[in-house]
Amino acid sequence: MYQIYPRSFADSNGDGVGDLPGILSRLDYLEALGVDVLWLSPIYVSPQDDNGYDISDYQSIDPVFGTLDEFDELLESVHERGMKLVMDLVVNHTSDEHPWFVESRSSRDNPKRDWYWWRPARPGTEPGTPGAEPTNWGSFFSGSTWEYDEPTAEYYMHLFSRKQPDLNWENPDVRAAVYEMMRWWLDRGVDGFRMDVVNMLSKDVALPDGLVRPGVEFGDGWPSFICGPRIHEFLAEMNAEVFAGYDRQLLTVGEMPGVTVDDAALFTDPARREVDMVFQFEHVGIDRSTSKWDVIPLDLTRLKRSFNRWQIGLADVGWNSLYWDNHDQPRAVSRYGDDKDHRVRSAKLLATVLHLQRGTPYVYQGDELGMTNTPFATIDEYRDIETLRYYRSALAAGADPDDIMAKIRVASRDNARTPMQWDTSRHAGFTDGEPWIAVNPNFVDVNADTARSDPSSVFHHYRRLIELRRTEAVVALGDYRPLLAEDPVVFAFTRRLAADELLVVANFSGAPATATIDDVAGWRDAELLISNDGDVTVVGAAFALRPWESFVLRRSRS
Repeated sequence: MYQIYPRSFADSNGDGVGDLPGILSRLDYLEALGVDVLWLSPIYVSPQDDNGYDISDYQSIDPVFGTLDEFDELLESVHERGMKLVMDLVVNHTSDEHPWFVESRSSRDNPKRDWYWWRPARPGTEPGTPGAEPTNWGSFFSGSTWEYDEPTAEYYMHLFSRKQPDLNWENPDVRAAVYEMMRWWLDRGVDGFRMDVVNMLSKDVALPDGLVRPGVEFGDGWPSFICGPRIHEFLAEMNAEVFAGYDRQLLTVGEMPGVTVDDAALFTDPARREVDMVFQFEHVGIDRSTSKWDVIPLDLTRLKRSFNRWQIGLADVGWNSLYWDNHDQPRAVSRYGDDKDHRVRSAKLLATVLHLQRGTPYVYQGDELGMTNTPFATIDEYRDIETLRYYRSALAAGADPDDIMAKIRVASRDNARTPMQWDTSRHAGFTDGEPWIAVNPNFVDVNADTARSDPSSVFHHYRRLIELRRTEAVVALGDYRPLLAEDPVVFAFTRRLAADELLVVANFSGAPATATIDDVAGWRDAELLISNDGDVTVVGAAFALRPWESFVLRRSRS
């Protein structure tokens, strides 16, 4: 599955913002890469407070991206190429400008009042004053999860921005309206949905205060809204009311922060008919401390334990989503690889390790080029609401501006949102105008035109990996067995299906390493399926690995 962040993919009209005709113009590129499914981040009408994840009209295209007619043309062209198209579904919350919320906040007795989470001030407090919020929960975007509404003298819940009020899924009218909207898109021909923070739909209706950890201003509301008491009921109902009514293959992906392997096995068990796969976040939290802004050195053994746990835990029931980054994460090669001396080699290594696991691999736009984090100099160059609010809150708390910026450069979501780098022309071929966010200056070296003309590029490595999954059943369906679990730099595992066996070995370091595994001799004459560094070297009873080397061997066993 290939994720497109439309705002940053390709601009057709020179306004500096990517759009649907721009995507249409690049379908041949995606077809050449071997993409099966396109996932579009939100393109609905939105005030763009959170770059489209604040939706004010679910059944129209935001004019900045195009029109419904242009969407239909894109969808038809995607299908003509044998690909599928998945929409981003954001129904934990809407925009505060959505007609549903406009009605809801108009008065306490409006019929849609209960479509959102409204609560009075905490007993014994003055409404609208600090500490009067109904709970002590902190928002993902800094500050409280509650916004005071003076006209009706109550608070509404927003787990994210104050312009993203949470829908009340306890109300059956809300669920019915959402299901009707989903059927409208499926009737139009879309092939499924990636469902944003879908495990937050069910909340503990008691709304208890959360634990306040040392040094943190707000309480932790996660126990009250992560995989809440009715979440399985809601997803099963969604499946029955929406997807069961179609006789074609549809895809449902549940983005689920905080989900466990056991949770995911339930969510993705085909017999339960909830979702097809879970998009989880365990592995992308391993190099973070108390928050996403507090980065710690990557511990490869912990990373391997996480991947191994999910591979083994969903081996019999369920299915994995495999990814390194997306629109909410920094660039993979900057985070897990070496974006300086070994950018190409480490980008290929990351792709190999991911694509050879069991599950559905995701490619975020630019991964296939080895795109890197962007060296923004000042806070004024950032556009992400989460980043900007963190900067302001950290500054208000007395943090040093240089320290704040150092954290932001590493962890900001804008690292993934800079324009796609197509060629060496002005603004990397993304737009003829001024881009909504600056292009990474390394586009002169890192771009699609250059990559496609170089058989040894990251692009062609991705293309070969995608082809392997189609041609080698063991890649798609084989058992997964971890090796060298405690090795601090080598990631190794095998895949096996019937007589076919694959060995995957990767050196996650900029120094030579050795991989001593059982039966090295038995792999000496194995077929080299793919490598980022030529031939494989065996010295004695071990593989001798060059910096950031990775390879896949295949042999047949009786």
